[in-house]
Amino acid sequence: MSFIILDRDGVINEDSDAYIKCPEEWIPIPGSLEAIALLSRRGFKLVVLTNQSGLARGLFDTAALDRIHAKMLAAITQAGGRLEAIFHCPHGPEDGCACRKPKPGLFRAFAERYGVDLHQIPAVGDSYRDLEAAWAVGAAPILLETGKGQRTLARHPDLDIPIFPNLYAAAQHLIHDHA
Repeated sequence: MSFIILDRDGVINEDSDAYIKCPEEWIPIPGSLEAIALLSRRGFKLVVLTNQSGLARGLFDTAALDRIHAKMLAAITQAGGRLEAIFHCPHGPEDGCACRKPKPGLFRAFAERYGVDLHQIPAVGDSYRDLEAAWAVGAAPILLETGKGQRTLARHPDLDIPIFPNLYAAAQHLIHDHA
């Protein structure tokens, strides 16, 4: 079975420059839950690797993050999908940790826990730091135009990676690519 790495905010759910601080603010992007269900049915294992600096900034606590993730997991399950795991970085940009994307610590933690070679594993994100973390470990980055994707494209118009309008379009490509 193949793994696919997903970012959370801007990939699965609507992003917010004010952060997703409570379950009520977690709103799935149209088609994203169906995309996860489709990939799950086709035998892919999905993991989420997400920066959550709102924890370090004091905007929400781990109990709130757990409630947000419980809502996300329930919505994914209801749609017929499954996530293997969620890895998050709780640090802020100034903390100098190894796990905050663009650093590859979350990718390495996932690889270690699951005994996975990250080389060419699809890693779906919407920000340049998602792409940088994937490149750092030899994964295969995919950019979505949702979330910060349009901004990422405007700042980096010459990206030579697959780019899709949303997670559902990326899922269809991944299924076709691995058929």
